[in-house]
Amino acid sequence: MSIRGLKKKQPKTFKVKIITVDAEMEFSCEMKWKGKDLFDLVCRALGLRETWFFGLQYTIKGMCTWLKMDKKVLDQEIPKEDPISFHFLAKFYPEKVEEELLQEITQHLFFLQVKKQILDEEIYCSPEATVLLASYAVQAKYGDYDPNFHEPGFLAHDELLPKRVLRQYQLTAEMWEEKITAWYAEHRGIARDEAEMNYLKIAQDLEMYGVNYFPIAQNKNHTDLLLGVDAKGIHIYSINNRFSPNKSFEWSAIRNISYSEKELTIKPLDKKAEVFKFFSSQLKVNKLILQLCIGNHDLFMRRRKVDSIEIQQMKAQAREEKARKKMENQRLAREKQLREEAERAKEELERRLFQLEDEARQANEALLRSQEAAELLAEKAQIAEEEAKLLAQNAAEAEQERQRLEITALKTKEEKRLMEQKMREAELIAVKLVKESDRRAKEAEHLKQDLHEAREAERKAKQKLLDITRLNYPHMVKYPQYLPMDTRDANFDKGSIKLDLKDIDLKRLSFEIERERLDYLEKSRKFEDRLKELKSEIHALKLEEKQSGLYS
Repeated sequence: MSIRGLKKKQPKTFKVKIITVDAEMEFSCEMKWKGKDLFDLVCRALGLRETWFFGLQYTIKGMCTWLKMDKKVLDQEIPKEDPISFHFLAKFYPEKVEEELLQEITQHLFFLQVKKQILDEEIYCSPEATVLLASYAVQAKYGDYDPNFHEPGFLAHDELLPKRVLRQYQLTAEMWEEKITAWYAEHRGIARDEAEMNYLKIAQDLEMYGVNYFPIAQNKNHTDLLLGVDAKGIHIYSINNRFSPNKSFEWSAIRNISYSEKELTIKPLDKKAEVFKFFSSQLKVNKLILQLCIGNHDLFMRRRKVDSIEIQQMKAQAREEKARKKMENQRLAREKQLREEAERAKEELERRLFQLEDEARQANEALLRSQEAAELLAEKAQIAEEEAKLLAQNAAEAEQERQRLEITALKTKEEKRLMEQKMREAELIAVKLVKESDRRAKEAEHLKQDLHEAREAERKAKQKLLDITRLNYPHMVKYPQYLPMDTRDANFDKGSIKLDLKDIDLKRLSFEIERERLDYLEKSRKFEDRLKELKSEIHALKLEEKQSGLYS
């Protein structure tokens, strides 16, 4: 036997591509593998133990079909492609997600699938509920809300709401994000698995959750009903209403389900109840309905029995895992809280340090300003001191000037008083002079009159003498040289004596009058000169008083 013959032959394989909700995987399968072999391989790759909820789905001729576990993969009617594509999806849904979904991976796969069904509008959800579900989806993806990190627009690339809801309300993306963020901020402290579980707990109460719909007819010609299969039983719906069933058959009330060609029969447990028959579009639909009914019925019955050892172990492990995660979450929450407190303390210290640095900078600037101000004040003080000295000097000079002015003022007052006294005396003298002038004028007038009378008397005397001479010595009048000397001399001596006396008096009187007049004129001139001097002195004093007032 050759060495080559000793070698074991390598089995023939084919490639398959497994598509989950969030990932894709490729496997090499042996030609002889059954559906269960491939399914177990995928579950091991995913670390999934709750395998009874899931299946491998493929599409053939426009119809979704589940891979049978007990038949070879290549013997089934699968697409002829390389690699062959299968979708790993939840085939059956739990009645209560919180009690039945034990593994975190199981919960996560259900969360992703239900979320996709809601966004694709395979499950109807009200707008208010979609916003709440979206907030839990954001919590599961991003963790706790942090306004410093989750800035406006951070949900711009996430698909969170069904297009129907977006069309129903004329709101902008920013407004929807604001509504979702308002709920998201309230989920602080919720871990990812808790957020996904809260999402599923809300979703399981929706009317279309976990229901597989098939069009049926009560006769062969009309398709006017929908048959729905879910975890609780079989429901009959009108074609336009998938929310409220017209008739329901719980699994506990169904005795048997069978089909023959396109006809499917549901026999209630109560033998007296009417048997429900309907028709589907093709035989494959009946096979698929029956397959779903058998699987959901088995799960329904298993929920109501005592858990197997494997399930008990899984539940115990799940409880331990939840307790461990709870403690871990609490520890993480405490650490996070402590870290946040430390960060806040750090930020506070940094803020305080920055504040102290700012205060120190401001104090340094204030110190520099104070030093500059001190230098400026010193300069100002020096200038002020010099100004004070100058002012003191000026004050002393002003005081001396004031004293001088006071003395001058006193002198001026005394001079003014004396001047006023002189003016009064001058006025008195002027009055006296006026009176004296009047008196002298009157005397001069009298003297002039006396002079006139005297001259008139002299003229008369001369005339009388001439007349006497003419009478006594008529021949002597014409020739007075021929008069006797004695007579002539005697007569002339008498007349001469009289005339001389008269002339002497007149001359004396004229001389006195002229002298008085000259004295009067001289006194008047002196008085006028004195008045002019007084006026000049008074004017000078007034100017000095004005200048003294202005200077003061």
